[in-house]
Amino acid sequence: MKQLFFILSFLIISCSSNDKIQVDETIRGADISYLPLIESEGIIFKNNNQPENVITTLKKTGCNYIRIRLWHTPSDVHSSLTEVKALAERVREAGMKVWITVHYSDTWADPGNQTKPIAWQNLNFNELKIAVSNYTANIVSEINPDIIQIGNETNDGFLWPTGRLSINENQYIQLTNAATIAVRANSNSTKIMFHYAGFENSSTYFTKMNSIDYDYIGLSYYPIWHGKNLNDLKNSINQLGTTFNKKVIIAETAYPFSLGYNDFTNNILGQIDQIITAYPPTPIGQKNFLNDLKNTVKVSDHGIGFCYWGAEWIAFRGPTATNGSPWENQALWDFDNNALPALEFFKKY
Repeated sequence: MKQLFFILSFLIISCSSNDKIQVDETIRGADISYLPLIESEGIIFKNNNQPENVITTLKKTGCNYIRIRLWHTPSDVHSSLTEVKALAERVREAGMKVWITVHYSDTWADPGNQTKPIAWQNLNFNELKIAVSNYTANIVSEINPDIIQIGNETNDGFLWPTGRLSINENQYIQLTNAATIAVRANSNSTKIMFHYAGFENSSTYFTKMNSIDYDYIGLSYYPIWHGKNLNDLKNSINQLGTTFNKKVIIAETAYPFSLGYNDFTNNILGQIDQIITAYPPTPIGQKNFLNDLKNTVKVSDHGIGFCYWGAEWIAFRGPTATNGSPWENQALWDFDNNALPALEFFKKY
C-alpha cells in the first residue's frame, strides 16, 4: 500500500511539474509601453465596440506577458522607472507576467542608436560598470521582472562608444556581465534575455556572448526589414537554439491591417512591397500572418514564444496630428480604437 501511495504521489508531482513547465515555456506577449501616455490623453479603447481597458482585453484573449521599455532619465515621466513600475503593478494585478526592456539610455536604443544616459556620460570604464551593476540591481529590486532584457536590439552593443561591440568587444562583454551578475544576485527567478534585431549575423553576435550567463535569445522579426520567408525564421530559431543551447523568443514583431493612416504622422509602413504577398494588409491578413508566425515558433525546436510590438500605438492625438503615431496601421486596435481579430493569436498554443 505504501508503495502504491508513493507511485501515485510521484505521478501527481510529475504531472504538476510538467504542467508548470508548459505554462512557463509558452510566452505570448505584447509590448504596450505607450499605454500610460495614450491613457493620459483620454483615449478610450474598445472591444466588440464596448469600452474596455487594454490590459483587460489582452488578458482575456490569452496574452500572458506584458513587455515594457525602460529609459534611464527620460525627458518626461514616460518610460521612467516610476511609470514603468506602476504599469508593471497593473500587469501583475491582472494576472500576467512582466517583461522589462532596459534600454540603458535616456531614449530609444536600437541597432543605430545606443546613447549613454546623460548621467553616465563622464564616467570612466570602471565607474560605468559599477553604474550598470547598481542600476540593474535597482530595477530588479524595484520591479522584480519575470524577464529582463539587457539592452534593446544590441546588434552592435550598447552604451556607445564604450560598449560598442564592433570596436570595444571586451568592454561590452564586461558591461553585460556586470548587468547579469546584478540580476542573479537580486533574483532567483528573473530570466535574462539578450535581444538581436533580425537574424542575419545573429550567430556571430551570440558566439561573442558565450561567456555570459543568460537564459533567452530574443529576436526582432519584421518582414519589412528582416525578410519575408517564415521558413527562414524557423531555421534561424533552430540553428540558434541548437548552437547556443538556449530558448528563442520573437521579442518583437508586427504586421499591418491596413496601408492607410489615421493621422498626419508619417507611417513607418505604407507600401505594398513592404509586406508578404500571402498576407494582404487587411484585418484578416494581419490575423493570418500572426497565426502562421505563432505556428512557426511552435513547430520549431527551440522557440518558446513571441511578443507583439506597438500593440496599443493607435493614432491617439486625432486625425490632424503630426506628432501622433507612425504605427497605427500596425496596432491591434483599428482606426475606431476597436480590438482587431488578430488579438486571437494570443490564445494558448
